[in-house]
Amino acid sequence: MQLPTFPKIGRLSKKRKITVAGAAAAAAVVLAVTGFQATGGSSSVANGDPTGYTVSTGDKVKSLGAKSGLASQQAISDQAAAKKKAAADAAAKQKATAEAAAKKKAAAEAAAKKKAADEAAARKKAAADAAARKKAAADAVRKRAAERAAAERAQARQAANRSTVRAAVKPAPAPVRKAAPAPAAPVYANNLDGWIRESLAVMHEKGIPGSYNGIYRNIIRESSGNPQAINLWDSNAAKGIPSKGLLQVIDPTFQTYHVNGTSWNIYDPVANITAACNYAYHVYGSMDNVNSAY
Repeated sequence: MQLPTFPKIGRLSKKRKITVAGAAAAAAVVLAVTGFQATGGSSSVANGDPTGYTVSTGDKVKSLGAKSGLASQQAISDQAAAKKKAAADAAAKQKATAEAAAKKKAAAEAAAKKKAADEAAARKKAAADAAARKKAAADAVRKRAAERAAAERAQARQAANRSTVRAAVKPAPAPVRKAAPAPAAPVYANNLDGWIRESLAVMHEKGIPGSYNGIYRNIIRESSGNPQAINLWDSNAAKGIPSKGLLQVIDPTFQTYHVNGTSWNIYDPVANITAACNYAYHVYGSMDNVNSAY
């Protein structure tokens, strides 16, 4: 039987080397079994062996060769799969590394751009501030120069005026004015109209605000114009300090807000009105702002 020939092993790839090795092993097994068949046939019993041991050939040799070839192919397939997975893992790792490097580079470039922009803005602001300071200094210098020039011109005019001899001008005598006669003291009627007008004159002198209408309106509501009116039934009366007079003032308020120059009699119409208006001025701003019991 002629043995199969193979190319030189050194020239084959690793995959083909494994295939050739498997085929050679299978051929060796076939040769061994074939030699055995040549001496004993397809089945023989050793002469003189009392056990009758039988050696079978043929199918067993074929099965051994097939298994050997399948093992070689599985090894090749597993190795190819492992290489493919390793290549895929390496590619994924390389891609991830490249992406990380790209992100890092992009971040660095963005930071560099921002830094450059910030520096440019700072330089621009510094230049603007310097220009503003320079302009302000120049304006100040021009202003001082203008003020000095104006002062020098004024001094020159004064010197020229002093050097000119002028005739003295006699001032005209001041006109003699006759003293105005003192105004006659006003006379007020002894009625509600006269009492209100006299009170307004005192209030105007003392700086107490109020108007005729505001005073008249509150007098009519509080006492109907009766200077002797007295309230004996309200809460103040219950406390023993009834409201009295035209604007129904209680004694403590009259004593506190009494206006100098008027009577201390709470029933006096002018004293009652001016004290009440002085109280309203300090509490409400003016008697004009009072529209109900106060």
